[in-house]
Amino acid sequence: MTVQVPSPIQPDAEASSSVANDRETVLALSRGGTTVLLRLGPGTLPGVVHWGPELPDGVDPAQLLRALDYPVTDSVITTQEHVSVLPLHSSGWLGRPGILGHRQGRDWSPRFDVVQHHLMTDDTSSPGRLRLESEAIDTTSHLVVHTDIELLDTGLLRVRARVRNTALEPFEVTQLEPALAVPSSAVELLDFTGRHSNERHPQRRSFDIGAWVREGWGGRSGHDAPTLLVAGTTDFGYRRGRVWAMHLACPGNQVSYAERTTTDWRLLRGGERLLPGEIILESGESYTSPWLVGTWGDGLDEASSRIHATLRARPSHPTRPRPVLLNTWEATYFDHHLDHLLDLAERAATLGVERFVLDDGWFGRRRDDTKGLGDWVVSGDAWPTGLRPLVERVRELGMEFGLWFEPEMVSLDSELAEQHPEWLFQTPHGPGIPSRYQHVLDLGHPAAYAHVLEQISALVSEHEIAYLKWDHNRPLIDAGHWPTGRPGAHVQSLAVIRLMRDLKGRHPGLEIESCAGGGGRIDLAMAEVADRFWVSDCIDAHERHRLNTATGLIAPPELLGMHVGSGADHSTGRRLDLDFRAGAAFWGHMGIEWDLSSADPDELARLGAWVDLHKRHRHLLHHGVVVHSETPNTALQLDGVVAQDGSEALYKLSLLEHSLVWPAGRCTLPGLRPDTPYRVTLLSPTGETLPSTVAPDWARHGVTLPGAVLDSVGLQAPFLRVDTLVLIHAEAVTV
Repeated sequence: MTVQVPSPIQPDAEASSSVANDRETVLALSRGGTTVLLRLGPGTLPGVVHWGPELPDGVDPAQLLRALDYPVTDSVITTQEHVSVLPLHSSGWLGRPGILGHRQGRDWSPRFDVVQHHLMTDDTSSPGRLRLESEAIDTTSHLVVHTDIELLDTGLLRVRARVRNTALEPFEVTQLEPALAVPSSAVELLDFTGRHSNERHPQRRSFDIGAWVREGWGGRSGHDAPTLLVAGTTDFGYRRGRVWAMHLACPGNQVSYAERTTTDWRLLRGGERLLPGEIILESGESYTSPWLVGTWGDGLDEASSRIHATLRARPSHPTRPRPVLLNTWEATYFDHHLDHLLDLAERAATLGVERFVLDDGWFGRRRDDTKGLGDWVVSGDAWPTGLRPLVERVRELGMEFGLWFEPEMVSLDSELAEQHPEWLFQTPHGPGIPSRYQHVLDLGHPAAYAHVLEQISALVSEHEIAYLKWDHNRPLIDAGHWPTGRPGAHVQSLAVIRLMRDLKGRHPGLEIESCAGGGGRIDLAMAEVADRFWVSDCIDAHERHRLNTATGLIAPPELLGMHVGSGADHSTGRRLDLDFRAGAAFWGHMGIEWDLSSADPDELARLGAWVDLHKRHRHLLHHGVVVHSETPNTALQLDGVVAQDGSEALYKLSLLEHSLVWPAGRCTLPGLRPDTPYRVTLLSPTGETLPSTVAPDWARHGVTLPGAVLDSVGLQAPFLRVDTLVLIHAEAVTV
């Protein structure tokens, strides 16, 4: 029973080894400042004992098992000493089963005869990660269940499950939902909700007995997606308390939930929400759940940083500077006139814009939102000379050209729908209710998939398109294959990812923005193929403070589209100062969405200065560590980015509400090296300083203090009006 716990695994360890397949033990995996302790046994899948800070090497598993041993009770069902990453009804688990399915009403409660555990260390199959593969066999039910538990170099944890049917008779999978256990100190829950143009509202509650369930049934994560489901200690925040968070990397229907039992097991769980009859496994076939991604930290900033580091380490992560772009949507909507768009392109280039994106309205019958979707052919009515004159001028001006598509959608009033009605998702009731005059193209039909791939690919080749804005405005309702009506949401979610991969494979360097009516499809599955996320269709800079910060929990700034809009916001009607609008967009992948012909010369000059300032600092913004400070005055918000080596940092201090405290109080600058002195100054696009009537002395003349003082004592905030901001720059002083 005393098996050596390999913590940490040495780089020269064998590529793989069997682990404790004949007796109970505890296995330790350590990477990236994280240790995961897994309880293993010959008849059970692994269960999480600890997931958090790195632990000392050489922990004796026998002693650890003794420390975790439960007192004797009346029943194993009452005790539940071991709950695996795939909780089983047959083990006495009275919560939600991790696996559900049946074979004509039989074999619905798997129980394993034997479980084999196999540890994979650094090799070509698992670079930069430790992976425990476990295989469980149920000879009575004729099922084989696999779990993969991965710990990445960044300290990020991933879990998934797979079920395979070994009988001749089909087996229907209705649920496959892994679980990560968190300790009893996790007493509060945080997640997010919202709607179109108003996403990412935080909601907190106590971690009570029962289940807090978040579901998405629209074939995507949705505008009301939880983003992260966080469990934490009392009153946790960005820089305080310990948190454990999960995200389901699923591009389709999904469920995420926190579950607590009367035996005080606290689990963060999730999986794909399967429609009836969607996954029926023939003999030898298998189904794999999406990855359940787990991160922890002392505060949300640390937990989030593990996700950011993981995304930045992937081979497909954008490496060149993120080009400042102009998107035409709020500038022109469907009103496409070449002269106006050429003027817009020329004004954009003068400001330093590097990418020009033509939005909806360029194709087929698409003069408004009622028709034309699915016909990805340049409209002869709107563009009698084609797109070539605009594309060539955009390139002459030194900008890339991007184009809007909505490849999964179709209008009933379109050539595609008229010629191929069988390619639309539908049930025997028909194609379902319209939403925004749209229906969904069933990419599970090979001919439909090939059609949209070829149409988009032809345009990318013809115009050397560098960037696709990929929209998805209608949730999947009545998503049935024609002619059977069998549900196709699962196949659709896989096909979308494959379609994006195929386009990128055909056109190296092509970038894709994931947009779904704004922020309706932002998840780590889409991050595998997307180079940018459109955070929300609302670009109101006041709302974007919440939207950008919350979305930034799972994506670093360089992946988040942030645009400078016109003075009166098109979503909210709120009028905001240009510096506030530009200062909010400055922090991500910066863009402009504004009819620049309506801007006066002073506005254009000021906007150009902001674009230039962004370019001068985007390496820091897009490579640094994201931090936040919880100011005592809740009317203030401070967000920042600190260089990886701590040599400099940028912070944005905003006043978002009328403050009862006046002056507004101090703000602290987190993330700096404690013993390093920093020169702290205000940063502005034109170099001007605030007048003495509103700025404390440090804001006008600068101040030099150690990082520990700036983080603990802080600085007096300048006088700010509601919906204004200042940028604070901290540079390490070399002695």
